[in-house]
Amino acid sequence: MILAILQARMSSTRLPGKVLKSILGRPMLAWQIERILRSKTIDKLVVATSQESSDDAIESLCEASRVACYRGALHDVLARFHDAAKAFGPAEQVIRLTGDCPLIDWTIIDAAVELQGRAGSDLAGNVIERTYPDGLDVEVVSLSALHRAHREATDAGEREHVTQYIYRHPEAFQLAHLTQARDLAALRWTVDTAADFQMVEKVFTELADRDNDFLQQDVLDLLEDHPEIAAINAA
Repeated sequence: MILAILQARMSSTRLPGKVLKSILGRPMLAWQIERILRSKTIDKLVVATSQESSDDAIESLCEASRVACYRGALHDVLARFHDAAKAFGPAEQVIRLTGDCPLIDWTIIDAAVELQGRAGSDLAGNVIERTYPDGLDVEVVSLSALHRAHREATDAGEREHVTQYIYRHPEAFQLAHLTQARDLAALRWTVDTAADFQMVEKVFTELADRDNDFLQQDVLDLLEDHPEIAAINAA
């Protein structure tokens, strides 16, 4: 089974409550869930949130969206992610996604799954050797590598960031990097700030007639025609 785990919480430090902020009358997280479910490789999607009362609203959204929800530690995200995989597995491949990437392109998710399976790597993703816009992030990790990271990681940063232990130990883990010919790493499509949210909201608004069925190239075409949108949160 291929299991996707989407990390989401309300207590973001820079933009609290961002995952449930409304875009065209729907929570941002609902838009992202719908996009992820267009994947041709994912067998099951689980939203992994915390046990904090502030995240009750995320569990309610999952129930309304008929998507599984797992609740675990707020700060030990590695444990939350690992335990979600254990609860909803067994899975041969576990996809890591984050709730600040509402423009996620499901064809990129599928490409990462294919790469990890073909390479037989412990982890495959587009985060370290970045050529995709920040906000199209995907990592696919083997269950054995996830178990080992959970068992051995002790540093606070390694517990907060699920795959950091794996990246810090290239001698122990095989990595595969998903890249594309055109380097778009300078583009910012993630949502960490109010300006980020405004930019993403504008993209959804301009592409509203696509019924949430648009890919990386469609957003690139829109930004080429409307550079003022990209300028909203440009560094």
